[in-house]
Amino acid sequence: MKFELIRRTFLGLGFSAIFIFGAITILMLQEIQVPISELWKNIAGSMIMGIYFGNASLIFETENWSPLKQTLIHFFVSLAVWFPLAIFMGWLPVDFLFILIGIGIFCVIYLLFWSGAYVYYKQQAMELNEATKK
Repeated sequence: MKFELIRRTFLGLGFSAIFIFGAITILMLQEIQVPISELWKNIAGSMIMGIYFGNASLIFETENWSPLKQTLIHFFVSLAVWFPLAIFMGWLPVDFLFILIGIGIFCVIYLLFWSGAYVYYKQQAMELNEATKK
């Protein structure tokens, strides 16, 4: 289990590095100057999210939970990690309307990722079922 947590941590850090590189590339191409302290803070926040999401997928490996329970727990824990981090990092202004919009955007992005995973795993199951029929 320790090895799996370490593996998932580095996987999450790898994904966050890709997103960070993309964001920094956009800043560079637009010739936007960002103070190092601000860049450092945002990279740290992205790394925290990468580590979280790298390990949070373990929730879906809890076999005695239904898929609905796994998804709801993952969603609410993800929101509980993202929301305070987004406020602290300044990604989300402390304003009621912006908080509602931010949570709405989080929900839409979560739904898109969940839908993609659902379609992928449903296709995998169909292919496995077809293979066992032969």
